[in-house]
Parts: sequence; structure tokens; C-alpha cells
Amino acid sequence: MNVLAVIPARGGSKGVPAKNLAPVAGRPLVARAVRACLDAPLVTHVAVSTDDPGIAAAARAAGAEVVTRPPAIAGDTATSESAVLHAMDAHEAAHGAPVDVVLLVQCTSPFLTPEDVGGVAAAVARDGADSAVTVAPFHGFVWREDTDSASGAGVNHDSAHRPRRQDRPRDFLETGAAYAMDAAGFRAAGHRFFGRTALVRTDPARVLEVDDPHDLARARALAPLLDAAPLPTRADVDAVVLDFDGTQTDDRVLIDADGREFVGVHRGDGLGVARLRAAGLKLLILSTEENPVVAARARKLRIPVLHGIDRKDAALKQWCDEQGLAPERVLYAGNDVNDLPCFDLVGWPVAVASAHGSVRAAARAVTATPGGEGAVREIAGWLLGPHLDTTPDTTPDTASPDALPAVP
Repeated sequence: MNVLAVIPARGGSKGVPAKNLAPVAGRPLVARAVRACLDAPLVTHVAVSTDDPGIAAAARAAGAEVVTRPPAIAGDTATSESAVLHAMDAHEAAHGAPVDVVLLVQCTSPFLTPEDVGGVAAAVARDGADSAVTVAPFHGFVWREDTDSASGAGVNHDSAHRPRRQDRPRDFLETGAAYAMDAAGFRAAGHRFFGRTALVRTDPARVLEVDDPHDLARARALAPLLDAAPLPTRADVDAVVLDFDGTQTDDRVLIDADGREFVGVHRGDGLGVARLRAAGLKLLILSTEENPVVAARARKLRIPVLHGIDRKDAALKQWCDEQGLAPERVLYAGNDVNDLPCFDLVGWPVAVASAHGSVRAAARAVTATPGGEGAVREIAGWLLGPHLDTTPDTTPDTASPDALPAVP
């Protein structure tokens, strides 16, 4: 059975500019939706319908087919149904086979799960429903204001009679995340609800639609709680870029009586870097501070350094271009708000445990170890697993000190 999931993702968004590319926990919203669909049971193909080259590139990188949406159905008044019908036609022409079940999946629902997508697909493909929608149990009393009288009236209840929740009919809130339709029925009806509509229940805690900047901020704050937070492996990453202060140190500076400054580093981090280097990953230290200690540490670790950088994200993008690296396969480890632009650029933004709250919220993964206490060693363990302790390094970092002078 050919089950096609279509993700409409226009480039134009007034509430949140470039909304469908906005990262949540290190992944663009469109990539999160693609991943949920690819991992869903029964779904055989995933297509992103877009008019935007940036969204198209992100969708392809995430593993989806891309259907270029014509301008006639890419404006503010265009319906999602028109995009789905167009994507079905394009998919069938490209694959030479009819679509049996089509899904409409919204990338504005960042906490959509493969189980949600698979649930609506199964309701139609396996259980015989004509259409299906994700819903969440809803127990609120709904009111509507009469604009003429400025008076409120109950919608799903009699305002003069307040029954207990268990005595009221069960209501469900349409989540706006995922829909499934019998393809032939959808073509005939022209809209997503027809025939017998199955209600596929989802977790109310995961219901969130990103329509404005406040929604996006909430999504980023909730991601560490709601995401499964898989840790990266060597297969996911080609390069590791490390902030210095607060990531490789504990962000403190010690000053002696002569005004000389010292920072502490962790020997375990040196071992981790040595093993990453031996495993063939590209490495870089990137710091806003132009300080001899940063260059000294980089020499000890035998990795390149860019420091005294005003725009870390611009420097990182240039370095990726020069090294021929895809940013989505770069891990960047940081701890403070000046690292956030780099987080938006890479596929694996990682915060150390002691990072600022906004940085932890924006990260795709967070170490259990604070900066300066072996966080880099922990990251190396994620990537190399058992090989971290067995892979020899031909040029070991035996001279790494516990403390380095911050000034000569």
C-alpha cells in the first residue's frame, strides 16, 4: 500500500519569519516533521511541498522528497488541501503508482510523534476509516463573546448549570498536527474530513502549534522535557566545534597578587579530544576571547583555533564551507548566549550542564557534566562509545596541564 505523508511548508510566514526553518532543539521545524513521518509505521513516502529553496534543502537533508509548489497555491489564501492534491499528483507522476492513503502533516506542531503519524495512517489504511485526525482530550468550558452586547455565552455548556467533568460529554481538541485520508475519497471530496472520521488520541501535553514568537519560545523551553533527546553517535557527526570559556573551563578566572590570570581545564577533556582526532573527526576551538590561553590550549590539543571572533556563527559557517562540511553534521558545544547563533547553524547543538538556561533550552542534547569538569570527555563518549577507551592516539596529549595562565 502506498501511504504518502505530505508536509506543506511555505516560505512566507508573517507571524514568525522563516518559521518552518526555525530550530527547536537543534532541528528546523520542517526537519522535525519529516523525521516523525519517516519513523512512523505504514508511511512509505514523505514529501515536503514548498516554494522556498531553504526549506527544500532542509527537507532533502532530513530525508524527504521535495515537491516544488507553484505560486498559484503558495500564497496566504492557499489551502493546505490544494498543496496536498498537487503533491499527490507530482508524486504519482514521479513514481508511476497511485497513492492509496495520503496524510497531511503540519510542521508547526513540533512535538508530533511517529506514533501520532502512524496512528492516523493506520486508522485509514488498516482500520477502514475514510479520514482521521489527531485529537487531545479536552475538559474546558468554552465561552463565546457576543460582539454586539459584549456578553459571554457558554458554547459547550449551559452557563446556568455547571456539571462535573465526569458528568459531561467527552470533548476532544483537534491538535492540527496530523490528518489521514483515503486518497480517492479525498480527491472526490476536496477536503480532509469526509465519510467516517476516526479520532486518534494524543498526549495533551504535546499539543502546541507554532504561530507566533511566543509559541516558538515555549516550544524551545519544552523541548528538553518532551523530546526523547537521542545522543549523537559517530555516524551522525563529521566535526566537533568547541567553545572555550565555560565549556572547556568552569568559567572562573583566578587572579594572583601580580594580576596574572589562570583558568582550569580538565585532563579528561584532553583525552576525549585526542580520541576524537584519532577517529578522524575535524575539530575546532571557537572563542570570542582573544587570549593567549586559548591558543595555548589549542596547541596542547593539536587542533585549530579561531579566537577573538565577534560573529562566531559567521566564522563557523566560513570554516564549514572551507572544510567542505555540511553544518547539519557538525556538533557545536557551548555554554552561554553568545553561542546561540552557532546553535541555529549546526545540526547538533550541545549545551554543557552548567550552561545558561536559554542555551540548555536551545540545545539538542545536554551533557550531565558541567563545563571544565570533563564535559568534552562526555561528548567524546557519546560519539565513540566503547572505542573511546580502546582507540590509541598516535600523538597523545600527555602534557595538558590542569591550569593554564590566561595572560603571559
